[in-house]
Amino acid sequence: MSRKYFGTDGIRGRANGVITPELALKVGQAAGLVFQRGDHRHRVVIGKDTRLSGYMIETALIAGFTSVGMDVLQLGPMPTPAVAMLTRSMRADIGVMISASHNPFEDNGIKLFGPDGFKLNDEVEREIEALIDGELHKRLAGSRDLGRAKRIESVHARYIEFAKRSLPRNITLDGLRIVVDCANGAAYRVAPETLWELGAEVIAIGVEPDGFNINRDVGSTAPAALAAKVRELRADIGIALDGDADRVLIVDEKGQSVDGDQLMAVIARSWKEDDRLTQPG
Repeated sequence: MSRKYFGTDGIRGRANGVITPELALKVGQAAGLVFQRGDHRHRVVIGKDTRLSGYMIETALIAGFTSVGMDVLQLGPMPTPAVAMLTRSMRADIGVMISASHNPFEDNGIKLFGPDGFKLNDEVEREIEALIDGELHKRLAGSRDLGRAKRIESVHARYIEFAKRSLPRNITLDGLRIVVDCANGAAYRVAPETLWELGAEVIAIGVEPDGFNINRDVGSTAPAALAAKVRELRADIGIALDGDADRVLIVDEKGQSVDGDQLMAVIARSWKEDDRLTQPG
């Protein structure tokens, strides 16, 4: 059965056209009701990228979640993988990422994660859709049971430490000159800082978001800027992310793009050498 709102990767469309405050409010209410399981105080974490419309959508989502009794933890601009990780790490009942990924700034979207940090399955999305089109006003929280919202400031450091711990303990990037292109998007703070803490000399581009320039002539969909900077500075490697930092493009020391299949092959070979593959590949 086709779905009305959810696509292959959440709800996405033109900001203030498809993704309106009214829709975001109802998504918050519906998702909040679906994930209220048990008698504990329920909570949701909300992250976003750097699009201007993120403020509008975030505010509407907060109103929706708090109106059904959920507390909201605002993460600010954070990569999509960080929101997934923090949903689980902070024991939230649901996680939300406000982003349209590699799309231009005019678009935006709402992506939902379950308490395990994984995307919702089709059955849960259909349950949320049914509530969106239902009589949500009959299920609002009482005056004493409304949720609260607060901004969390320490999450960037928390995610950086998580990313660093995903590498072998003896790994260092000392002596490497790395150009990282953050697409003026969600990773504009955490990506350069993570690489620097690992020992690299970091040259960061695409780290001046203004609400309009996300993915514009930078990032993984426009790698020419990264390639040119790698050649100019004689860097060892270039890394380009997209607006919500859930995809990556690599260029070598000559500024030439490395095919994604090659990256997967290198990772697979490394995992095989470390006996991390569940089956030999």
